[in-house]
Amino acid sequence: MSMWPQLMARAKRSMYNHLCRGIFATPPIVARQDGVVIFSMIGTAVMIPYMIAIKSLHHHLQRGRVVVMDDGTLTDADRLLLRHHLDSPQILSLKDVDVGPCPRGGTWERLLTILDMAADEYVIQLDSDTVTLGPVPHVLEAIDANRSFTLLGAETPVQEILPVDIFTRRFFPGGEPAAEDFTGHIQGATESVLTRMAVPGLDRPRYVRGCSGFTGFARGSDRRLATAFSQTASAVLGVKRWHEWGTEQVTSSFVIANSDNAMVLPPALYENYWGTAPAADARFLHFIGTYRWHAWEYQQHCLSAIRDLKAGGALDQSVRGEPEQARAA
Repeated sequence: MSMWPQLMARAKRSMYNHLCRGIFATPPIVARQDGVVIFSMIGTAVMIPYMIAIKSLHHHLQRGRVVVMDDGTLTDADRLLLRHHLDSPQILSLKDVDVGPCPRGGTWERLLTILDMAADEYVIQLDSDTVTLGPVPHVLEAIDANRSFTLLGAETPVQEILPVDIFTRRFFPGGEPAAEDFTGHIQGATESVLTRMAVPGLDRPRYVRGCSGFTGFARGSDRRLATAFSQTASAVLGVKRWHEWGTEQVTSSFVIANSDNAMVLPPALYENYWGTAPAADARFLHFIGTYRWHAWEYQQHCLSAIRDLKAGGALDQSVRGEPEQARAA
Protein backbone atom coordinates (compact mmCIF):
# COMPACT_ATOMS: atom_id res chain seq x y z
CA MET A 1 0.00 0.00 0.00
CA SER A 2 1.32 3.43 -0.95
CA MET A 3 2.49 5.69 1.86
CA TRP A 4 1.95 8.77 -0.30
CA PRO A 5 -1.43 9.83 1.19
CA GLN A 6 -0.06 9.59 4.74
CA LEU A 7 3.07 11.54 3.80
CA MET A 8 0.98 14.24 2.12
CA ALA A 9 -1.31 14.53 5.15
CA ARG A 10 1.72 14.82 7.44
CA ALA A 11 3.23 17.54 5.24
CA LYS A 12 -0.05 19.47 5.15
CA ARG A 13 -0.40 19.17 8.92
CA SER A 14 3.10 20.55 9.40
CA MET A 15 2.38 23.41 6.99
CA TYR A 16 -0.91 24.07 8.78
CA ASN A 17 0.84 24.41 12.15
CA HIS A 18 3.34 26.78 10.61
CA LEU A 19 0.73 28.94 8.90
CA CYS A 20 -1.85 28.97 11.70
CA ARG A 21 0.33 29.63 14.73
CA GLY A 22 -0.84 33.20 14.31
CA ILE A 23 -3.87 32.21 16.40
CA PHE A 24 -1.64 32.91 19.43
CA ALA A 25 -1.35 36.53 18.33
CA THR A 26 -5.10 37.10 18.55
CA PRO A 27 -6.93 38.71 21.49
CA PRO A 28 -7.78 36.47 24.44
CA ILE A 29 -11.37 35.45 25.05
CA VAL A 30 -13.28 37.29 27.75
CA ALA A 31 -15.33 34.64 29.54
CA ARG A 32 -18.94 35.35 30.40
CA GLN A 33 -20.59 33.92 33.49
CA ASP A 34 -23.97 33.69 31.77
CA GLY A 35 -24.95 30.06 32.29
CA VAL A 36 -23.35 28.83 29.04
CA VAL A 37 -20.37 26.47 28.89
CA ILE A 38 -18.35 25.66 25.76
CA PHE A 39 -16.78 22.27 26.40
CA SER A 40 -14.09 20.34 24.51
CA MET A 41 -11.83 17.37 25.15
CA ILE A 42 -8.34 18.21 23.92
CA GLY A 43 -4.66 17.27 24.08
CA THR A 44 -1.36 18.87 23.23
CA ALA A 45 -1.50 17.74 19.58
CA VAL A 46 -4.57 19.87 18.82
CA MET A 47 -3.71 23.10 20.61
CA ILE A 48 -3.57 25.17 17.41
CA PRO A 49 -6.79 23.88 15.78
CA TYR A 50 -8.60 23.95 19.11
CA MET A 51 -7.67 27.59 19.69
CA ILE A 52 -9.06 28.43 16.26
CA ALA A 53 -12.22 26.42 16.92
CA ILE A 54 -12.95 27.95 20.32
CA LYS A 55 -11.94 31.51 19.51
CA SER A 56 -13.86 31.63 16.22
CA LEU A 57 -17.02 30.26 17.90
CA HIS A 58 -16.79 32.56 20.91
CA HIS A 59 -16.11 35.54 18.63
CA HIS A 60 -19.44 35.03 16.86
CA LEU A 61 -21.39 33.67 19.82
CA GLN A 62 -20.27 36.21 22.44
CA ARG A 63 -21.57 33.87 25.12
CA GLY A 64 -20.19 31.49 27.67
CA ARG A 65 -17.15 30.39 29.56
CA VAL A 66 -14.76 27.63 28.51
CA VAL A 67 -14.24 24.21 30.10
CA VAL A 68 -11.75 21.71 28.69
CA MET A 69 -11.09 18.08 29.45
CA ASP A 70 -7.41 17.11 29.35
CA ASP A 71 -7.01 13.81 27.48
CA GLY A 72 -3.85 13.24 29.52
CA THR A 73 -1.34 14.91 27.21
CA LEU A 74 -1.61 18.62 28.02
CA THR A 75 1.72 20.09 29.12
CA ASP A 76 2.37 22.86 31.62
CA ALA A 77 3.04 25.17 28.66
CA ASP A 78 -0.32 24.22 27.13
CA ARG A 79 -2.08 25.01 30.38
CA LEU A 80 -0.41 28.41 30.56
CA LEU A 81 -1.63 29.19 27.04
CA LEU A 82 -5.14 28.03 27.85
CA ARG A 83 -5.18 30.14 30.99
CA HIS A 84 -4.17 33.29 29.11
CA HIS A 85 -6.09 32.90 25.87
CA LEU A 86 -9.31 31.47 27.31
CA ASP A 87 -9.62 33.53 30.48
CA SER A 88 -8.56 30.85 32.99
CA PRO A 89 -10.83 28.00 31.84
CA GLN A 90 -11.73 25.12 34.10
CA ILE A 91 -9.53 22.14 33.16
CA LEU A 92 -10.82 18.66 34.00
CA SER A 93 -8.99 15.35 33.77
CA LEU A 94 -10.18 12.42 31.68
CA LYS A 95 -8.97 9.91 34.24
CA ASP A 96 -11.13 11.39 36.99
CA VAL A 97 -14.45 10.71 35.25
CA ASP A 98 -16.69 8.02 36.72
CA VAL A 99 -18.40 6.39 33.71
CA GLY A 100 -20.56 4.07 35.82
CA PRO A 101 -21.95 1.20 33.70
CA CYS A 102 -21.14 3.00 30.42
CA PRO A 103 -18.07 2.21 28.29
CA ARG A 104 -14.76 3.86 29.07
CA GLY A 105 -12.96 5.57 26.20
CA GLY A 106 -14.37 6.57 22.83
CA THR A 107 -15.21 10.05 24.24
CA TRP A 108 -17.76 8.61 26.69
CA GLU A 109 -16.04 10.52 29.50
CA ARG A 110 -16.70 13.70 27.54
CA LEU A 111 -20.41 13.01 27.02
CA LEU A 112 -21.08 11.98 30.61
CA THR A 113 -19.25 15.02 32.00
CA ILE A 114 -21.24 17.30 29.70
CA LEU A 115 -24.51 15.77 30.86
CA ASP A 116 -23.49 16.19 34.49
CA MET A 117 -22.64 19.86 33.89
CA ALA A 118 -25.86 20.42 31.95
CA ALA A 119 -27.88 19.94 35.11
CA ASP A 120 -27.21 23.61 35.90
CA GLU A 121 -25.85 25.21 32.71
CA TYR A 122 -26.37 25.10 28.95
CA VAL A 123 -23.42 23.14 27.54
CA ILE A 124 -22.08 23.27 23.98
CA GLN A 125 -19.78 20.45 22.85
CA LEU A 126 -17.19 21.70 20.35
CA ASP A 127 -14.67 19.57 18.45
CA SER A 128 -11.25 21.02 17.68
CA ASP A 129 -11.57 20.34 13.93
CA THR A 130 -14.22 23.02 13.44
CA VAL A 131 -14.27 26.64 12.32
CA THR A 132 -17.06 29.18 12.85
CA LEU A 133 -17.30 31.37 9.76
CA GLY A 134 -20.01 33.86 10.64
CA PRO A 135 -22.97 34.68 12.88
CA VAL A 136 -24.71 31.67 14.43
CA PRO A 137 -28.22 32.91 15.25
CA HIS A 138 -29.68 29.39 15.39
CA VAL A 139 -27.28 28.49 18.19
CA LEU A 140 -28.15 31.68 20.08
CA GLU A 141 -31.86 30.95 19.66
CA ALA A 142 -31.35 27.42 21.00
CA ILE A 143 -29.52 28.77 24.06
CA ASP A 144 -32.14 31.43 24.76
CA ALA A 145 -34.98 28.91 24.41
CA ASN A 146 -33.05 26.21 26.32
CA ARG A 147 -33.33 23.80 23.37
CA SER A 148 -30.78 21.08 22.72
CA PHE A 149 -29.32 21.02 19.21
CA THR A 150 -27.16 18.87 16.97
CA LEU A 151 -25.19 19.16 13.79
CA LEU A 152 -26.66 16.81 11.20
CA GLY A 153 -24.70 13.60 10.71
CA ALA A 154 -23.42 12.05 7.51
CA GLU A 155 -25.12 10.07 4.76
CA THR A 156 -28.66 10.36 5.98
CA PRO A 157 -31.85 10.96 4.00
CA VAL A 158 -33.55 11.76 7.32
CA GLN A 159 -32.76 15.33 8.32
CA GLU A 160 -35.11 15.75 11.26
CA ILE A 161 -35.84 14.36 14.70
CA LEU A 162 -38.45 11.62 14.42
CA PRO A 163 -40.02 8.85 16.50
CA VAL A 164 -37.80 5.77 16.20
CA ASP A 165 -40.34 3.75 14.22
CA ILE A 166 -40.72 6.49 11.59
CA PHE A 167 -36.97 7.12 11.44
CA THR A 168 -36.36 3.42 10.86
CA ARG A 169 -38.90 3.17 8.03
CA ARG A 170 -37.31 6.14 6.27
CA PHE A 171 -33.71 5.18 6.92
CA PHE A 172 -34.19 1.53 5.99
CA PRO A 173 -36.85 1.64 3.23
CA GLY A 174 -36.07 -1.95 2.31
CA GLY A 175 -36.59 -3.16 5.87
CA GLU A 176 -34.30 -3.37 8.88
CA PRO A 177 -31.28 -5.65 8.48
CA ALA A 178 -30.94 -8.46 10.98
CA ALA A 179 -28.69 -7.31 13.79
CA GLU A 180 -26.54 -10.43 13.55
CA ASP A 181 -25.98 -9.71 9.85
CA PHE A 182 -25.02 -6.08 10.32
CA THR A 183 -21.24 -6.03 10.48
CA GLY A 184 -20.71 -2.41 9.44
CA HIS A 185 -20.01 0.64 11.60
CA ILE A 186 -21.53 0.54 15.07
CA GLN A 187 -23.62 3.62 14.33
CA GLY A 188 -25.49 1.86 11.52
CA ALA A 189 -25.70 -1.33 13.54
CA THR A 190 -27.32 0.50 16.44
CA GLU A 191 -29.71 2.36 14.16
CA SER A 192 -30.80 -0.97 12.67
CA VAL A 193 -32.03 -2.21 16.08
CA LEU A 194 -33.57 0.96 17.50
CA THR A 195 -37.11 -0.41 17.26
CA ARG A 196 -36.02 -3.50 19.23
CA MET A 197 -34.68 -1.44 22.12
CA ALA A 198 -37.00 -0.78 25.05
CA VAL A 199 -35.35 2.13 26.84
CA PRO A 200 -36.79 2.59 30.34
CA GLY A 201 -38.79 5.78 30.79
CA LEU A 202 -39.57 6.38 27.11
CA ASP A 203 -42.94 5.39 25.67
CA ARG A 204 -42.14 6.57 22.15
CA PRO A 205 -38.44 7.35 21.79
CA ARG A 206 -37.10 9.66 19.09
CA TYR A 207 -33.86 9.66 17.12
CA VAL A 208 -31.80 11.72 14.71
CA ARG A 209 -28.56 10.83 12.95
CA GLY A 210 -26.55 13.67 14.41
CA CYS A 211 -22.87 14.49 14.70
CA SER A 212 -21.38 14.99 18.15
CA GLY A 213 -18.74 17.38 16.77
CA PHE A 214 -21.04 20.30 17.56
CA THR A 215 -23.96 19.82 19.90
CA GLY A 216 -25.88 21.74 22.52
CA PHE A 217 -27.35 20.24 25.69
CA ALA A 218 -30.22 22.09 27.35
CA ARG A 219 -29.97 23.10 30.96
CA GLY A 220 -31.69 20.52 33.15
CA SER A 221 -30.17 17.48 31.40
CA ASP A 222 -28.46 14.60 33.21
CA ARG A 223 -26.79 11.30 32.40
CA ARG A 224 -29.68 8.97 33.27
CA LEU A 225 -31.02 8.59 29.72
CA ALA A 226 -27.53 8.09 28.28
CA THR A 227 -26.86 5.38 30.83
CA ALA A 228 -30.18 3.64 30.20
CA PHE A 229 -29.68 3.77 26.43
CA SER A 230 -26.14 2.41 26.78
CA GLN A 231 -27.24 -0.52 28.91
CA THR A 232 -30.12 -1.34 26.56
CA ALA A 233 -27.96 -1.14 23.43
CA SER A 234 -25.25 -3.24 25.03
CA ALA A 235 -27.81 -5.94 25.86
CA VAL A 236 -29.12 -5.99 22.28
CA LEU A 237 -25.85 -5.65 20.35
CA GLY A 238 -23.49 -7.35 22.78
CA VAL A 239 -20.93 -5.89 25.14
CA LYS A 240 -18.03 -6.27 22.69
CA ARG A 241 -19.76 -4.34 19.92
CA TRP A 242 -20.99 -1.67 22.30
CA HIS A 243 -17.41 -0.88 23.27
CA GLU A 244 -16.48 0.02 19.70
CA TRP A 245 -15.66 3.61 18.71
CA GLY A 246 -18.81 5.49 17.75
CA THR A 247 -21.25 4.44 20.45
CA GLU A 248 -20.89 7.81 22.19
CA GLN A 249 -22.05 9.65 19.07
CA VAL A 250 -25.13 7.44 18.69
CA THR A 251 -25.95 7.99 22.36
CA SER A 252 -25.43 11.74 22.09
CA SER A 253 -27.86 11.85 19.16
CA PHE A 254 -30.41 9.75 21.05
CA VAL A 255 -30.20 11.92 24.17
CA ILE A 256 -30.60 15.13 22.18
CA ALA A 257 -33.47 13.73 20.12
CA ASN A 258 -35.36 12.94 23.32
CA SER A 259 -34.75 16.34 24.87
CA ASP A 260 -37.81 18.60 24.90
CA ASN A 261 -38.12 20.69 21.73
CA ALA A 262 -34.65 19.74 20.44
CA MET A 263 -33.55 20.98 17.02
CA VAL A 264 -31.26 20.09 14.10
CA LEU A 265 -29.09 22.97 12.92
CA PRO A 266 -29.86 23.89 9.27
CA PRO A 267 -27.47 21.66 7.27
CA ALA A 268 -27.00 24.29 4.55
CA LEU A 269 -25.46 26.65 7.12
CA TYR A 270 -23.82 24.25 9.58
CA GLU A 271 -21.94 21.62 7.60
CA ASN A 272 -19.71 18.60 7.85
CA TYR A 273 -17.03 18.96 5.18
CA TRP A 274 -16.65 15.91 2.95
CA GLY A 275 -14.48 17.34 0.19
CA THR A 276 -17.17 19.36 -1.56
CA ALA A 277 -16.98 23.15 -1.53
CA PRO A 278 -19.20 24.48 1.28
CA ALA A 279 -22.10 26.82 0.65
CA ALA A 280 -21.16 30.48 0.19
CA ASP A 281 -23.16 31.47 3.27
CA ALA A 282 -22.04 28.57 5.51
CA ARG A 283 -21.66 29.66 9.13
CA PHE A 284 -19.93 26.64 10.66
CA LEU A 285 -17.77 23.85 9.22
CA HIS A 286 -16.73 20.57 10.80
CA PHE A 287 -13.82 18.96 8.94
CA ILE A 288 -14.13 15.19 9.11
CA GLY A 289 -11.03 12.99 9.38
CA THR A 290 -8.67 13.11 6.42
CA TYR A 291 -10.93 15.62 4.64
CA ARG A 292 -9.34 18.20 6.92
CA TRP A 293 -6.37 18.18 4.54
CA HIS A 294 -8.36 18.08 1.30
CA ALA A 295 -7.77 20.93 -1.19
CA TRP A 296 -6.47 23.32 1.52
CA GLU A 297 -10.07 24.23 2.42
CA TYR A 298 -9.49 23.83 6.15
CA GLN A 299 -6.32 25.88 6.17
CA GLN A 300 -7.92 28.71 4.21
CA HIS A 301 -10.86 28.97 6.60
CA CYS A 302 -8.57 28.82 9.64
CA LEU A 303 -6.41 31.63 8.27
CA SER A 304 -9.51 33.67 7.51
CA ALA A 305 -10.72 33.16 11.08
CA ILE A 306 -7.35 34.29 12.43
CA ARG A 307 -7.50 37.46 10.33
CA ASP A 308 -11.00 38.19 11.62
CA LEU A 309 -9.91 37.66 15.22
CA LYS A 310 -6.89 39.92 14.82
CA ALA A 311 -9.13 42.63 13.40
CA GLY A 312 -11.47 42.28 16.37
CA GLY A 313 -9.17 43.80 18.97
CA ALA A 314 -5.62 44.50 20.00
CA LEU A 315 -3.57 41.74 21.57
CA ASP A 316 -2.41 42.11 25.16
CA GLN A 317 1.34 41.66 24.66
CA SER A 318 2.03 40.80 28.31
CA VAL A 319 1.64 37.05 27.68
CA ARG A 320 2.15 35.47 24.32
CA GLY A 321 3.27 32.03 23.31
CA GLU A 322 2.97 29.00 21.10
CA PRO A 323 2.77 25.33 21.98
CA GLU A 324 6.02 23.41 21.58
CA GLN A 325 4.76 21.34 18.63
CA ALA A 326 3.91 24.53 16.72
CA ARG A 327 7.38 26.00 17.22
CA ALA A 328 8.92 22.74 16.09
CA ALA A 329 6.76 22.38 12.97
